[in-house]
Amino acid sequence: METVITVIYVLICLGLISTVLLQSGKSAGLSGAIGGGAQSLFGKKKGLDEKLGKMTTGLAIGFMLLAIVLTIIAA
Repeated sequence: METVITVIYVLICLGLISTVLLQSGKSAGLSGAIGGGAQSLFGKKKGLDEKLGKMTTGLAIGFMLLAIVLTIIAA
C-alpha cells in the first residue's frame, strides 16, 4: 500500500513541477514592467494559462494530502 501511494506521490510531484515550469511569467520583459503586469490584476488570464493554473492548484492539493498521508503511514 505504501509503495503504491509513493509512486502516485512521485507522479504528482513530476506533474506539479512540469505545470509550474510551463506557466508564463507574471511580467514578460520590459513591457511587463511598464504596464503588462496590470493585466493579471484584472483577471485577463485566458486559454492555456488558465488551465495550467487550475491543474497546478489541483496537483498542489494532491501533493499536500499525499504528503500528510505518507507521514501518517510512516509513523
